[in-house]
Amino acid sequence: VGKTTLTVNIASAVASLGKKVLLVDSDPQCNLTSYLVEESVVDDLLDKSDGHAGRTVWSSVKPIVEATGELREIEPFQLSKPNLFLLPGDIRLSEFEVLLNEFWADCFQRRLKGFRGTMALSALVNRVCNTAGIDVVFFDSGPNIGALNRVILLDCDYFIVPAACDVFSVRALKTLGHTLANWIQDWKTVSDLAPDGLYLMPGKPDLLGYIPQRFKVYRGAVTSAQSTYVSRIERHIGSDVVGPLRAVDPKLAAGPIAQLRLGMIKDFGVLVTPSQEEGVPIAETHAGSPTQREEARQAFLAIGKKIVSRL
Repeated sequence: VGKTTLTVNIASAVASLGKKVLLVDSDPQCNLTSYLVEESVVDDLLDKSDGHAGRTVWSSVKPIVEATGELREIEPFQLSKPNLFLLPGDIRLSEFEVLLNEFWADCFQRRLKGFRGTMALSALVNRVCNTAGIDVVFFDSGPNIGALNRVILLDCDYFIVPAACDVFSVRALKTLGHTLANWIQDWKTVSDLAPDGLYLMPGKPDLLGYIPQRFKVYRGAVTSAQSTYVSRIERHIGSDVVGPLRAVDPKLAAGPIAQLRLGMIKDFGVLVTPSQEEGVPIAETHAGSPTQREEARQAFLAIGKKIVSRL
């Protein structure tokens, strides 16, 4: 559903509002890093990530994964846009994800290595935030319901659901809602088993909102077929995401469902690929017309303002 493109553009909008923003590339495919960093630099990062000069997320968590030491200190990349920073991803995060299942099981056995491994990514991000004075963190996650996304979501204060106007996005909402509710319940058990004084993730991700996107517009209006999907998405957000969350904790996803739509992002097709190639937000690419770029800027800025107002 275009998560990486959406993340880059919303984070950029929030940074333009004066917030210091950290982007965390937590997808082993490294799409976010490839979007924002030159290819030669990405290759160099991946080549060196296993050594002492490593600067990726994997470089930091590797000692925890291999049980050889503590988290390694890494500094975020300061991107060309003011207030925007990046923790680069790494294909070896796939190895970390495999071990996260073992760490999770170890937590239920009250084994310290399980808690240290499960909390590793959270501890890294919080340490970087404290050092760099970060206000807002955006995780760019992979397209699955797996162990890595479990620790990411349980570490977040809020999450946003991007949804394409198609049947696949509507169906995926049920999986998301029920899986997340189960994770929150399991985390309550893990927290109760944790030794006193141990650093723990919050474990209560709240639904900040959802964003229908990549829909077609004809003569200034959403096409009738995709307009139907926008309505379906809202209904299913209520029944398949809000419902299960509130069943676990009434304080989660509180408030009217109608207010959960953060905005709508149409298909800016002619601008997206150049944006990715140039490594800049859609509104700053050299492609398209000034009118198209300004429309994109306003759309993402409106979402950024709404996000900041709710934090």
